[in-house]
Amino acid sequence: MTRPTALFWDVGGVLLTNGWDQDSRRRMAAQFDINWDEFAERHELLAQKLDTGKLSLDQYLSQTVFYRKRDFSPAAVREFMLAESKPFPDRLALLARIARQGKYLLATLNNESTELNLYRIERFGLRSYFTIFFSSCFLGVRKPDEGIYRQALAMTQRPPEQCVFIDDRPLNVEQACRCGLRGIQFKSATQLETDLRQAGVEF
Repeated sequence: MTRPTALFWDVGGVLLTNGWDQDSRRRMAAQFDINWDEFAERHELLAQKLDTGKLSLDQYLSQTVFYRKRDFSPAAVREFMLAESKPFPDRLALLARIARQGKYLLATLNNESTELNLYRIERFGLRSYFTIFFSSCFLGVRKPDEGIYRQALAMTQRPPEQCVFIDDRPLNVEQACRCGLRGIQFKSATQLETDLRQAGVEF
């Protein structure tokens, strides 16, 4: 078995809570008394542009929430969005153990909007683990499109058989495997540790 040299990690759902998933959006709508159906429809029309860096967070909010007068501010909604992000300490501890070995290129490979991505990198100290961040907002393409995996491989100059990809969503893992990476679907920190060792990751 070829020894891995690079590990690509999803962030939301693996290391941190999801940045802006449906549960968070529903909580926001309830918190600010926003009509859910109207907001959900507008979000779906703009989600891809937001995640691929073609729409700023301010532009997104102006078109999904502040297209009419509200009795709350964009700053209040932004604060709510950022506060939705929480760490998973057991998973970050596992990542830290691997990072301390210094044996592998560690990179993120995730779907996230620009402002939220930068906030989460800073807030949760992700630069202390990862060398590079392959986020959809920087690459202009999001999982499960195979283009995001191809770009990560090309930019790191790693053969796919030397790369392990970790994600909680089956379709994202399946697509990574179609591109030649070794995929692990995350279910728990214990399961992930076992699967990484079986893939040849030493820590």
